[in-house]
Amino acid sequence: MTGPNTTNAELFEAARRVIPGGVNSPVRAFGSVGGTPYFVERAEGPYVFDVEGRRYLDFVQSYGAIILGHAHPVVTEAVAKAAADGTSYGAPTEREVALAERIASAAPGVEQVRLVSSGTEATMTAVRLARGFTGRPQIVKFAGCYHGHADALLAAGGSGVATLGLSGSAGVPPSAVADTVVAPYNVVPELDDQVAAVVVEPVAANMGLVPPAPGFLESLSEACDAAGALLIFDEVITGFRLGPGGAAERFDVTPDISCFGKVIGGGLPIGALGARSEIMETLAPTGPVYQAGTLSGNPLATAAGLAALDLLTPDAYGELEARAGQFADGLRGVLATAGFDAVVTQVGTLVGLYCGSSSEADWVPVDYDGARSTDEQAYARFHAELLSRGVAFAPGAYEVIFVSLAHTPDTIDEALSAIAAAASTAATAS
Repeated sequence: MTGPNTTNAELFEAARRVIPGGVNSPVRAFGSVGGTPYFVERAEGPYVFDVEGRRYLDFVQSYGAIILGHAHPVVTEAVAKAAADGTSYGAPTEREVALAERIASAAPGVEQVRLVSSGTEATMTAVRLARGFTGRPQIVKFAGCYHGHADALLAAGGSGVATLGLSGSAGVPPSAVADTVVAPYNVVPELDDQVAAVVVEPVAANMGLVPPAPGFLESLSEACDAAGALLIFDEVITGFRLGPGGAAERFDVTPDISCFGKVIGGGLPIGALGARSEIMETLAPTGPVYQAGTLSGNPLATAAGLAALDLLTPDAYGELEARAGQFADGLRGVLATAGFDAVVTQVGTLVGLYCGSSSEADWVPVDYDGARSTDEQAYARFHAELLSRGVAFAPGAYEVIFVSLAHTPDTIDEALSAIAAAASTAATAS
């Protein structure tokens, strides 16, 4: 196996012998950026440390699950205290009720909540719930929006017009997506009486960062109402990240069903869905739509989530958005100075990066086709240069950059200095 002086390369080689591709989530394999993944040994605040002792200023932040910074003492203390009482019971706990109450009090349109163990479980259940509540078969999703790896939502569509979904993965038969319709993001599709629900990332954060066009979410809500379909907001990334009410509050659009994850678990595995009581009571045991989970409402995850949410005050959100703005503005500046062609997008506390254009007036993606125009090879060069200078971005060109409350103005300036050097080298190598 490995010893105390294990290298990243040795660990990756060992991992590939016992784990498909050496990783437990595909993007971690560095397949699109090249090189060897760093194996994290520990993390603290804005930093992660690999098994070779290297320190990285981390802008992955567990893909958004970490909002306070790594190993926040309040969160780790809450988890340790909860663990001392047992790690799982298969029975209800008081913290499950408290977390559900916290979500319902903050999220527009949510009266009841079902806790699950992942974002994929949340969206999968939301789709089943919508079909059970409406008695209709079809689901509409948008190209480039990722809603977890449930079969019905792993569909890719053509460009320009809505099309019947085509399976986006081996192992997903055509029948699994036969009732999935894929439409271009930021375009309101035509809906009929066969559509149970439209599921959307209100801010598209899995094809880089694409904001909703003015009026898109409002018009989508109106179209759903007119067709008798439900509107599902996938707020796994945006929920409690853009603010306590997520994108629904920010854009003043109330969906019928909301899905959550990441932030509400304080860094531990969790998911949730919520809606008005009339819809939620269609779930078992009060209704005919079945859903269950042994680890749902896990006592460690609820402890971590409640501890994190307690610290997310209005002032904290204001500070986080300001720091994201500092980073986005600084990133634009250093990339332009370095001659590295890129566009930086920002929605509140979220920051996105597209390589391949030096002018936002020339190109700001509004949908999946636009997002795919990013220069993935340029991003790969940039990513490698960043890592060599101790800055960690996600190993994929379509991920959001996450700033946490642990990224102080000084650490952001430190990161921007390293990014400037990385961008200059990457631009020269193009």
